[in-house]
Amino acid sequence: MIPDLPRTPSFRLDGRRAIVTGASSGIGFACACALAEAGSEVMMVARGAARLDEAAAAIRAAGGAARAQALDITDIPALQGFVSARGPFDVLVNAAGLARHGPALDTTEEDFDAVAAVNIRAAYFAAQAVARGLVAAGKTGSIIQISSQMGHVGGIDRAVYCATKHAVEGMTKAMAMEWGAKGIRVNTICPTFIRTPLTESTFRNPERRAWIEARIKLGRVGVVEDVMGAVLYLASDASALVTGTSLRVDGGWIAG
Repeated sequence: MIPDLPRTPSFRLDGRRAIVTGASSGIGFACACALAEAGSEVMMVARGAARLDEAAAAIRAAGGAARAQALDITDIPALQGFVSARGPFDVLVNAAGLARHGPALDTTEEDFDAVAAVNIRAAYFAAQAVARGLVAAGKTGSIIQISSQMGHVGGIDRAVYCATKHAVEGMTKAMAMEWGAKGIRVNTICPTFIRTPLTESTFRNPERRAWIEARIKLGRVGVVEDVMGAVLYLASDASALVTGTSLRVDGGWIAG
């Protein structure tokens, strides 16, 4: 007797609605592109309206379904109101982030509060808002936080950033435990240094680039395309039994 062949779960997202924060450039824009290419209708959120509108238009020109909404996600009432009014969303990709690097001895309260407001507080309540919408609609879904390899290790001049990303890893595990019975999966993606317009100043420094490349076992820095496959996997049915974990797109940095 010929056995029935198992079928690979689909990576398609047709009929699903996604919201991506920090979507006007860099990793956030790449994630929005990946989701739209897989068939999702994507709501793109960021603070700057002009660049965001251009990003959404580019996706539509390529055949994807994308809309743009200028929104400061640190304004929690505005964030909650928007998600409640425009949801439910089947997928959240929270790619908004902030870094203010410097020696721990020199950290100011203003710098700490600014980074924590985006990387922890907004990330927490974005996840909560999307999960509330899913629960109210009786739907399952996938919540994805763009964390960092620095959520698992330390880094020179990165005490505040590391603190916030370690917090994201912790809250992701706890949310996954609470919401798993409702079919809501919660995971993080932890990239290494990714080449984007915001990181170009780092890579223009030959010593800093050499230091980074020496720690990435695959011998190169990341590009946004390296994150796109990861986000598609976690958003789709291909990862149906994956929750409370981190997908490390770090080229082997954390391995040792």
